[in-house]
Amino acid sequence: MNLWLAVGLMGAGTYAIRLSMLVFVSHQRLPAAVRDALQYVMPAVLLAIILPAVLYVGDDASFELSIQNERLVAALIAGAVAWYAKNVWLTVGIGMGALWLLQAW
Repeated sequence: MNLWLAVGLMGAGTYAIRLSMLVFVSHQRLPAAVRDALQYVMPAVLLAIILPAVLYVGDDASFELSIQNERLVAALIAGAVAWYAKNVWLTVGIGMGALWLLQAW
């Protein structure tokens, strides 16, 4: 019971912290530098999630920065599609298709 209480309180605390920025802070009152910096939070978080999955491969999770790394090649292809097309679904589709083709080849 104590475990579930702790999990519930931590979840409520996390929710309250996130909600506080939306409810209690007016976006017009934030300094321009803070608003500009917040634009980079989502790309930075996505990069922190994706980059280890792309660069650390194999059963031993070894670092591989070479052309033989199919994930890296597929990520570069997906990055080029994202840069050019600016379409999330097209980027995901072509990136996954490239990864599957490279792994099958």
